[in-house]
Amino acid sequence: MLYLNLPPIFAARGIKNPYTFLVKSGFTYHTATNLLNSNTRSFRLDHIEALCRILVCEPNDLLAWKPDPNVHYAAQNPLEKLRVSGPEPTLNETLATMPLSELKRATKDFLELGSSAPLD
Repeated sequence: MLYLNLPPIFAARGIKNPYTFLVKSGFTYHTATNLLNSNTRSFRLDHIEALCRILVCEPNDLLAWKPDPNVHYAAQNPLEKLRVSGPEPTLNETLATMPLSELKRATKDFLELGSSAPLD
């Protein structure tokens, strides 16, 4: 079954109150509740586009897949790319466990990447 998997995106973006964030971003209270509870059987394309715009992500980032145990899926089924394997570490967790030499290199690379980005 495909479902919206928004919590990891909110965590990665440091959004502590997703409901308030969605409402302030233009979603109705009802829609925000349904999106956060995965309480919808259909997705409006304008909602997907709005989520991608405000969360700076792709549609595939919004979706996750849990296979139905009663259905046989081919080994190379493209849905496998959307299977959630487990919780991903947060940025803070990753930085806290990264050796200092790697942290310095990553910081340098990040700063260089930011300075070489074209300005709009």
